[in-house]
Amino acid sequence: MHKILTIAGSDSGGGAGIQADLKVFAAHGIYGMSAITALTAQNTLGVQGILHVSPAFVAQQIDSVMSDIGADAWKTGMLANAEIINVVAERARYYGVQCLVVDPVMVAKGGDLLLDPNARDALIAHLLPLASIITPNHHEAQVLTGMEIRTVDDARQAAAAIHQLGAQHVLVKGGHLPIPEAAIDVLYDGRTWSEIRAPRLATPNTHGTGCTFASAIAAALVQGHTLNAAVHQAKAYLTAALRLADELHIGHGHGPLNHCLGQSVTVPEEEV
Repeated sequence: MHKILTIAGSDSGGGAGIQADLKVFAAHGIYGMSAITALTAQNTLGVQGILHVSPAFVAQQIDSVMSDIGADAWKTGMLANAEIINVVAERARYYGVQCLVVDPVMVAKGGDLLLDPNARDALIAHLLPLASIITPNHHEAQVLTGMEIRTVDDARQAAAAIHQLGAQHVLVKGGHLPIPEAAIDVLYDGRTWSEIRAPRLATPNTHGTGCTFASAIAAALVQGHTLNAAVHQAKAYLTAALRLADELHIGHGHGPLNHCLGQSVTVPEEEV
């Protein structure tokens, strides 16, 4: 049984954050564990409140899991502030984490900041150099690089710039780029770029896409896929979860994805 520790915020509505991560792990046959960084009161209509967890208690949660159960990978999501980022990076170094998937939850789909501004420098200095892969959306890539990203070529240049900051691999997600025909993600390994394409799906139920994508990548990595194959596998899972999202009818706003797909989602060999 593979094991993954997710370090992220709790979504009381169940569509994103810790709840989405654990659903993705379960769908892939992986044992999921959690260290919660923030409690949110939220639903499909929005976020009504946030309560940050103390950095010391985040560390205690991590130590409780790692001292007994251990983990084959860590995945991070909403880390809220510089103090929590620093403690997560310190514990990752202490435990020698070899597979760290960083979803830099800094900016929401609509552009709202989800991370304290002073925490950007902490993320770049302490966590990003430990990342096996970082998965910013284009808003977050803009914050990390100071670049404007409107095209796939812009995303390539941003991925290269983020790689220079220390991450082993960079995936700049293209779901919100103004490209109508497809969602195009750009993956960079320090030498070459590759594009992961998927058709755009007309659904309002997209809450939790970033959490889901990053968690699915972590799941594929611990199952032995190469990083390139893991990203393609995760993209196929994400696309299927979006395609089936409307079947859930959850809430009155932007509903969650349908995570209950099992491990039957595959991608053709030529894509990996």
